[in-house]
Amino acid sequence: MLKKIIIVGAGPAGLTAALELQKKGFKNIKIFENDKQVGGISKTVNHNGNRIDIGGHRFFSKSKWVMKWWTDILPIEKIETAELNLEYKGKSIDFENINFTDTKSDKTMIIRNRLSRIYFNKNFFDYPLKLNLETIFKIGIFKTVNFGISYIISKLNPKKPEKSLEDFFINRFGVKLYYQFFKEYTEKVWGKPCSEISSSWGAQRIKSLSIKKAIVHALKNFLRLKEKKTNQTSLIESFIYPKLGPGQMWEEASKKFIDNGGEIYLNTKVVQVNIDNNLVNSVITSNEKNIQNLFKCDELISTMPIIDLINYSKKQWTEEIISIANNLNYRDFITVGLLYDIKDFPKPLNDNWIYIQDPGVEIGRVQIFNNWSPHMVSNKNHIWLGLEYFCNEIDQIWNLSNQDLINKAKNELYKIGIVSTLASIDEIIIKVPKAYPGYFGESFKKFDQLRKEVDQVSNLSLIGRNGMHRYNNQDHSMLTAKEAVEQIVSLERNKEKIWSINIDDEYIEENN
Repeated sequence: MLKKIIIVGAGPAGLTAALELQKKGFKNIKIFENDKQVGGISKTVNHNGNRIDIGGHRFFSKSKWVMKWWTDILPIEKIETAELNLEYKGKSIDFENINFTDTKSDKTMIIRNRLSRIYFNKNFFDYPLKLNLETIFKIGIFKTVNFGISYIISKLNPKKPEKSLEDFFINRFGVKLYYQFFKEYTEKVWGKPCSEISSSWGAQRIKSLSIKKAIVHALKNFLRLKEKKTNQTSLIESFIYPKLGPGQMWEEASKKFIDNGGEIYLNTKVVQVNIDNNLVNSVITSNEKNIQNLFKCDELISTMPIIDLINYSKKQWTEEIISIANNLNYRDFITVGLLYDIKDFPKPLNDNWIYIQDPGVEIGRVQIFNNWSPHMVSNKNHIWLGLEYFCNEIDQIWNLSNQDLINKAKNELYKIGIVSTLASIDEIIIKVPKAYPGYFGESFKKFDQLRKEVDQVSNLSLIGRNGMHRYNNQDHSMLTAKEAVEQIVSLERNKEKIWSINIDDEYIEENN
């Protein structure tokens, strides 16, 4: 097809859209990516042979289409399938049409066991919290009883309407448990009181977790009743994962796109979007040498932050729309990679990641990359960690020197007792601005107004996490791309169908 299509961003949404367009016969497709590599926040950074997964990306989806799409790019090693235990809503995922391979190579996916825990007061707690003797012993009987009474009170007198994330948590877990395990960590992540964050964040991310389910699960275990298959993706026992990290998926996807005649411009930023009569007609780009070029287009698919899209097309919008966009909130993200000898750990760490609840430290989570894939670490006697910090670009921590930030991370890890030394073997710092769209602030309350205005531009499709200012998972971002492509092909525009993806799904994936 002769249409000129431009895609902004080479992350999961952008690359999925590109390959789906090629399958539909489109030839003239250009992708502009501001980073030096593809993958967006799902990229994998290789540092001295040790690989970092930014944020942690489990490859699991209730969508058969997504699962097949992934395994068409990187098949699953067949030898691993005996360990496969992926379910959704009590039903095993159908792997009938998913690609497996008998070949052991780097270009495959493997099955990994899932474990994530909460670290609080130098104790590990299951995530999600489990009601068992071990948990009661660690918390203490007195606190456990108080948590139970608080939960009952919340059920008898729930907060209605549920306006904030604080209301959401209290209604489901009770005041006491909220203050113990949810409030501090959530506010560490978002930098805002839970009372100022929209309840829609909870509805999107953790709505299927509840104390009631934990109690039922505990009773069944106590009575030794056969447990039905789990109905929450946060409770899956295993997941698939590219051998060399999530970025491998998108590197292979980009190679396929280029081999099919597509063009990707790395280190190239879209700095102007030209719209006339509610149609995008061209964009202006700027590369790493600050050379600008104009590219005409018939369709524009955008995954760039909405704040940038609006500012790069200011002539189209009213002052109110520009103001809404410029006052949207984002949360920025730092990963400090630290390499240690295996003997430097007092306790073995089998987790994929650990939520750090200890007060007095700013670490939000710790990734253990060895447990995502042993192929992520070059030396089996080394443990490769990613210490995650959530902040804003104006915060002190974002503006620390690299060495000061590394020292801070090492000191905090030592302080809470994860490691027994202040000395690491290797370090790296990775900063990701606008990693998470914020669900708070006055502008977020007016977001629908902005969205309706942007949707009037008929040949502009917003997809992905930042493109839609929505906390999409990797697979949801891909599904928004699929829907946008189908509408471009059919010429039947219904952008509400794109926005409806990930609204009512009972689905959880802790970070990606």
